Amino acid sequence: MLKIVVDAMGGDNAPAEIVKGALHALDMRKDLSLVLTGDENLVGHELVKYKYDASRVEIVHCAEVITNDDIPTHAVRAKRDSSLVVGLKLLKDDAEVGGFVSAGSTGAVLTGGIMHIGRIKGVLRPALCPGIPNARGSLTLLCDCGANAECKPAYLAQFGVMASAFAQAAYGIEAPRVGLLNNGTEEHKGDPLHQEAYALLKELPGINFVGNIEGRDIMYGDVDVAVSDGFSGNIALKSIEGCGKTVSEVLNREFRRSLASKISYLFARKRLNGLKYMLDYSRFGGSVFLGLKKVVVKCHGSSKAKSISAAVLQAADACKGGLIGNISAMLEESRLSVGAAE
Repeated sequence: MLKIVVDAMGGDNAPAEIVKGALHALDMRKDLSLVLTGDENLVGHELVKYKYDASRVEIVHCAEVITNDDIPTHAVRAKRDSSLVVGLKLLKDDAEVGGFVSAGSTGAVLTGGIMHIGRIKGVLRPALCPGIPNARGSLTLLCDCGANAECKPAYLAQFGVMASAFAQAAYGIEAPRVGLLNNGTEEHKGDPLHQEAYALLKELPGINFVGNIEGRDIMYGDVDVAVSDGFSGNIALKSIEGCGKTVSEVLNREFRRSLASKISYLFARKRLNGLKYMLDYSRFGGSVFLGLKKVVVKCHGSSKAKSISAAVLQAADACKGGLIGNISAMLEESRLSVGAAE
């Protein structure tokens, strides 16, 4: 049975929403078990609220918590009994554990992942890769969205390889279409970084590179993978999140404006719920930290149970789909092309 470790104390809504979401995922998959790291009393207080298969849930007590106010590198070294660090150590040491999920400090997850799990052989820089809802009703993987603010062309090329491996392993996309996020679709567009990255991606074996894309193409769904440096990718991600919230707020306000608008809402409710579902990025879980030797999923700090549940299933699917082996194989295939440009 596959184990997933969940940092029960990470995030703004821990441990209540974390435990609730993890148990929901447990209920959906009978071949899954959970290890919850955190304060045993607080976690246990949440568990008694639900009916669940206790034989598939384990609590590992941790006396410390890494917060967003902590300096990540210092906290990972100093707070060895934190729910985040203990969870990562379990992921590394227990062969039955296939993945780790946390809504805690992004910096600490990234630092701890590299320190305790380590990079897959040949990986230049691990990258965060969330799923973005698109107009096709599926998702577009955005890689990177914040782990690497400054990049070299070879990093971007590897992001394309790793995200393609992720799309295949977790979502069953046979030949993911890969686009490079740029300020225009023409081949000559962009600064030297993006021009050189384009040249590398164009020649890489094993990936389906379709050229440059613009920010609007991420949600339109013309590609399955959008490759980006972490700085631009993070701005794109936060802009998309903000757009979804804005659309929801504007529609809510407009339909409450008058009696006539309230009546019109009754006729449009089904379609509006469909739009709301399409824009809901939380249903895809979190951002997978691609390039590590095991599956690590970083959730938004404000994640509620729905997102945590999706992230646990996301980690399980990535592990069962052979993500790590798939990345290794695709990196080996592209090794000479990327390595020469490092």
